Amino acid sequence: MTADPMPADDVERHRHTVEAVRDRREASLRDPTGWLSLVGLHWLATGAQRFGSDPTGAIVLNAHEGGVPPIAGTLDAADGTVRVHPQLGVDLTVGDEPVADGLELVDDSEGEPTILELASLRFYLIRRGEGRLALRVKDVAAPALRAFAGLDYYPIDSRWRVTARLLPIAPGATIEVPDIVGDVMADPTPGDVVFELGGASHRLHALEASPGHLWLIFGDTTNDRETYGAGRFLVSGPLQPDDTVEIDFNLAYNPPCVFSPFATCPLPPEGNRLPIPVEAGERMWSSHG
Repeated sequence: MTADPMPADDVERHRHTVEAVRDRREASLRDPTGWLSLVGLHWLATGAQRFGSDPTGAIVLNAHEGGVPPIAGTLDAADGTVRVHPQLGVDLTVGDEPVADGLELVDDSEGEPTILELASLRFYLIRRGEGRLALRVKDVAAPALRAFAGLDYYPIDSRWRVTARLLPIAPGATIEVPDIVGDVMADPTPGDVVFELGGASHRLHALEASPGHLWLIFGDTTNDRETYGAGRFLVSGPLQPDDTVEIDFNLAYNPPCVFSPFATCPLPPEGNRLPIPVEAGERMWSSHG
């Protein structure tokens, strides 16, 4: 890798910026409902499905500290909607209020989902692929939260901060993005980014992270050795009027699947695997240190 050296003051400012982003990242993982608390994923079938700690139920829920009754209620799925019917006497709540019988649950495709609370569990609907619905379960008392001692990173190196150019594509264009559960989605793309790194030109398909920022899902030759085998994520700096954009690989981060086997992570689109080792950003993480 070669790059023009930065003035010492810029190097120090860059280091502080990256460290601040990493601090926020670790704080989000320590959040009681962050990815480290994800303990279950249950795909829903059409019809009534009983949930609770009873191992013979359709949806088995177990909290680390207990407190889940054998039968907590029923989820009734029909025509793309799900209604919940609590078992009489069960302390099932939404926002500290008892759940009304027949409450229709909002899934994550519509913004903030309806979050059901039972003992230390927090669970809600997610919609994936061609309308498949699943119950995502988090436990605010999950052992992984208590054991989390931080992430492992490559050393911060300003040479991994590059200026790229967005090659815009026609509005409404999409690219196929596979995910770890086997679905493939046609996601909107603003175009490709091109940049120089390691003495060669590279190109990645981009998604939109937020207005004016790009989201890159990429792989490289460190995958399966020093970083997660399925690749990493990266959010760019703000897109400039001349279509240039800063890409700082020091900010590359692991997808949620690194922290829980119950996540539904997107994978790098075809063409988004770099033929070089990107020795920057988050390394592989293990709950065993």
